[in-house]
Amino acid sequence: MADVERALEQWREGEQRVDALPDDRIRGKAHDVIAQALIQLRRRLGGPYTVEELADLYEQGTDWAVELAHTLAPDDPVLWDPRLIADPTFARYARGARDFAGGRRL
Repeated sequence: MADVERALEQWREGEQRVDALPDDRIRGKAHDVIAQALIQLRRRLGGPYTVEELADLYEQGTDWAVELAHTLAPDDPVLWDPRLIADPTFARYARGARDFAGGRRL
């Protein structure tokens, strides 16, 4: 079983890393890759879900997100870091969990 609170913290830190990227082009590209990763995450997790289910999926690995970043941003290796792609993707997706509201787990 996943450590949900730690996962949420790690995912929020990922969002902060993206926001802190100094290059506007790279930041924009990161948001583009994250948008595509959200689509893939939706396919992987399916219908209604909890933050714990999302954290369990995260613990299974995020190589798929790194592979997506390689494909979509082949000339931007900074974006191949799962902390810049997977973590913010999971942070955004957590907002749709049945047990998540107001920036925290219910």
